[in-house]
Amino acid sequence: MNNNTKNTTMVNETYKILNSRISNLYQFVMHYNEYIYSSHKYYGDQALTMIEVHTLTYIEDNPGTTPAELIKYWDKTKGAISQILGRLEKWGLITKRKKEGNAKNIHLYVTPYGARMSQAHKVFDINDIAKTMSQLQEKCTTEEIEIFYKVIAVYNDVIKKDFELNSGHRSDKKEGNRCN
Repeated sequence: MNNNTKNTTMVNETYKILNSRISNLYQFVMHYNEYIYSSHKYYGDQALTMIEVHTLTYIEDNPGTTPAELIKYWDKTKGAISQILGRLEKWGLITKRKKEGNAKNIHLYVTPYGARMSQAHKVFDINDIAKTMSQLQEKCTTEEIEIFYKVIAVYNDVIKKDFELNSGHRSDKKEGNRCN
């Protein structure tokens, strides 16, 4: 057996072991990604994606927040946040206001309709999280679930750091088409 064949065999065997361990995570991320970007009707006829409704709820919980604060909070581009805010405003869920004496900075507020949508979303999330936790507790202990959340938080930090270190080499940040 030559070196190329040995290397190929070793790579394939190592990949098979690692992939079998991480495959569930990949599948989870793909399914959760579909869930995040699918639209849901929380209140009335207007369907919103998870990022849209969570942005609306952030604005309700932080009246007067600015687009710059949302860019930092969501780690999204100015263009992505601008698109989301444009849709929320078009649907009558938020208003943009400039403060007196400072026409440069835009401050965001929910409309009465936006407040009702945000509150309906909060009730939806409470019920959905309770249902999910109940289903998880059928097969996992409370301690295992807490460990899962801890690992996810650490893994999120690892991924964010990787993106920061390799930002010049990554061109896969999504722009456009409501995936923001």
